[in-house]
Amino acid sequence: MISRRELFAAAAVSAAAVKLPAMQLNPNRQQPIRKALKVQPVLIYGLYKKREQTSWRPWGGLHNEQDVAQEKERIGRELKAMSAQAEFPLEVMPLEGATSAEQAAGLAQRGQDVTLMYGASGPLEALEALSGPGKWSVMFVRHRTGPAYLWYEIVHPRFLRKTVDEHAQTGMDPQDVVVDSHEEVLWRLRALGALKNTLGKKVVCVGGEGGWGAGGKTAPETARKLWKFELQTVNYDELGARMQRARQSGELVKRTQAEAEKYVKQKGVTLEAPREAVAKAFLLNEVFRDLLDEAKTDAITVRACMGTIMPVSETTACLPLTLLNDEGYLAFCESDFVVIPSGVLLHYISGKPVFLNNPTYPHGGVITQAHCTAPRRMDGKRDEPVRILTHYESDFGAAPKVEMRKGQVITNLIPDFASRRWIGLTGEIIENPFLDICRSQMDVRLRCDSERLAREMRGFHWMTCYGDYLKETGYALGKAGVRFLNLSQA
Repeated sequence: MISRRELFAAAAVSAAAVKLPAMQLNPNRQQPIRKALKVQPVLIYGLYKKREQTSWRPWGGLHNEQDVAQEKERIGRELKAMSAQAEFPLEVMPLEGATSAEQAAGLAQRGQDVTLMYGASGPLEALEALSGPGKWSVMFVRHRTGPAYLWYEIVHPRFLRKTVDEHAQTGMDPQDVVVDSHEEVLWRLRALGALKNTLGKKVVCVGGEGGWGAGGKTAPETARKLWKFELQTVNYDELGARMQRARQSGELVKRTQAEAEKYVKQKGVTLEAPREAVAKAFLLNEVFRDLLDEAKTDAITVRACMGTIMPVSETTACLPLTLLNDEGYLAFCESDFVVIPSGVLLHYISGKPVFLNNPTYPHGGVITQAHCTAPRRMDGKRDEPVRILTHYESDFGAAPKVEMRKGQVITNLIPDFASRRWIGLTGEIIENPFLDICRSQMDVRLRCDSERLAREMRGFHWMTCYGDYLKETGYALGKAGVRFLNLSQA
């Protein structure tokens, strides 16, 4: 066993990311799940005949069938270019046209997840048929990118507000309206694609479901009701039996020992924990993968990972969860369903691994965030350097101290216990300290007022990823009926 003194005396690993070959996933195993977002684009328009001595046409640049054909071609080119930029699975269905509420109502039933409405002109009732309760809709209007659109003028007073001051259109609000920019459309679709993949997520719960603290007692039920999660429990008696069978398989033990040895010899990995703890972590990882295969899902969490799992697995769950996250799965410690929904959503928004962590007290614009498990492939491409130590509180097993990238902008999500209002903020990693706390730790310069953050903090655990995804998070949460406070918003 490595002593505490030796741990602190160990040479620091460079914070520069180490480029490694892309991981090859076993095709015989359950693969990470990412369902495509289906989008139905619809051009809403009308063609009007001249009448003498009266106003006979509304605003808008589509006057005849030739104008409509040209506009459809323009939209087609823009959708093709937008789809090419999408880094998430996106299925854009063929563009359709609607000049009446009846046509629009038919197009609303095409099996799409989102209707992308191009409001050139046409009746209000057509827009209403394509939107409403339980539907996701985005409206695109033109100012400078082509012929002027009527609904660029009146989408707010007529469609959203129904000619009164209060918003009255169900299912849509000003965030759903985009002027000219398909980049603005794309980030909204990214958010909705993430929400689609989050809703109904099946999670294997080793040791059962839970939630942190007194406030988290109802978290599993909230996860079921609000997020439609399916929680499948695997108790520790069953896990123990599986581990026993795994240890009795000489072929499996030999293979996982070889994989562990290969891992610790990689460039960027420094071993400062017992080798056998790492080998046993790779064996536990195989058992976790079996559970995912059988449940046909890619998400797992471990309850009582601070104690109960250790004598059962003869190691800790920290490293196996890291390995799973790095390969694109969703793997969380503590079975805390207060924060796990935010991890699932942020993973699908960013397309990257996420880090469930403990916050400290914000002060002077800085906060420390830490946990004994963290992904290495935080940008989704490259593995950060890592020191494999023991789990801090138990001084047992194998836990990663990932050296997070200095200067990296990060997103932090802070769900409240009831999942009524989440908080979000960005920050910048400024240091990877080595305090007597959980192994993967980082000091973060906050992009918000630390005193205000201290007043607003709710829940406990935070969820973190590389990059800034606050606008997508806020948009997705609005569709889920959860309020969002962006503390980093100017």
